[in-house]
Amino acid sequence: MLSFLDTAVIPFLTSLYATVGYLGVFVAMTIEATLLPLPSELILPMAGWMVSDPKQIEPLTHAHWNFWIVVAVGVAGDLTGACFGYFLGSHLGRPFLDRWGRYLLIRKHEIEQAEGFFARWGAPTAFIGRLLPGVRSVIGFAAGVARMPFRRFVLYSALGVIPWTVALVYAGTVLGSNWTEIRDTLRPFETLIMLALVLAVVAFVWWRLGHPGWRRAEQEA
Repeated sequence: MLSFLDTAVIPFLTSLYATVGYLGVFVAMTIEATLLPLPSELILPMAGWMVSDPKQIEPLTHAHWNFWIVVAVGVAGDLTGACFGYFLGSHLGRPFLDRWGRYLLIRKHEIEQAEGFFARWGAPTAFIGRLLPGVRSVIGFAAGVARMPFRRFVLYSALGVIPWTVALVYAGTVLGSNWTEIRDTLRPFETLIMLALVLAVVAFVWWRLGHPGWRRAEQEA
């Protein structure tokens, strides 16, 4: 399935970036965060490769691709898709994914994993989930089903999306024309990545609880 997906996705991204450049990154990341299987592990490294190749001209600005513009539109697209998924979840609920998820290539264990994170971690799940392959695409929907306060969801999602986007775009600039190898490179380290993320969340929550201003801002959200 993954090889088929990659074979279909790469030509799609190539055409999209060649036609609408930065807007293509925004569209692809919006799709990726809206329950559809378009992996950011391909979307962002490919954009990073465009940044690293001086021959690549962004079609809208007619200038070389810029790293921070790619990051900005990637984050904006991801948050847009996540918010759309949130509103789908809040209006359609879990039965929608139980019935139609397989047609979107969303596996049952990914839904259950997202719900398990919510049960254990609460609001910071939006932060954890935006950093986890597979779970990323359903975390907005799960947050909507759980009726997580919307502002809090956007805040935690942004905290997760930004480092993920920066890391993958940068990886693309380093790998260059070998940008497709990023998925194979990450796969053996998934357990270590998971552990590092959990420790980061624990540290973040501990730090936040020590700052009353954060607590008041969250309550207002």
